[in-house]
Amino acid sequence: MSTVLIVDDSTTVREMVSEHLRKGGFTVIEAVDGEEAIEKIKTSLPDLVVTDIVMPRKNGYELCRWIKNDPIAKAIPVVMCTSKSEEFDIYWGMKQGADAYITKPYHPPDLLAAVKRLLK
Repeated sequence: MSTVLIVDDSTTVREMVSEHLRKGGFTVIEAVDGEEAIEKIKTSLPDLVVTDIVMPRKNGYELCRWIKNDPIAKAIPVVMCTSKSEEFDIYWGMKQGADAYITKPYHPPDLLAAVKRLLK
């Protein structure tokens, strides 16, 4: 079973995304921001990361750059799931190394499909 790390400073969003992914058959771990996510990744590599962008301490862009530049974590796919929906936001997210970009509010089957596609 694949493990997905959900990174979002909103408890409600983390719980909602976690529930959708658990129902989809994934093991889920959670972090409240990029700093906590890095600590969890260093402890136990997840198979995929779903991250918000706007968070305290370390934002989703910074987290994605860290993952893609870390020799051990760089193969982990990153899905940005955020309310930042402008064309530039999407461009910048992909430029940081995101493997997929989903805007909130999202349709749960779309997120699940993106996660499954990236884990094949």
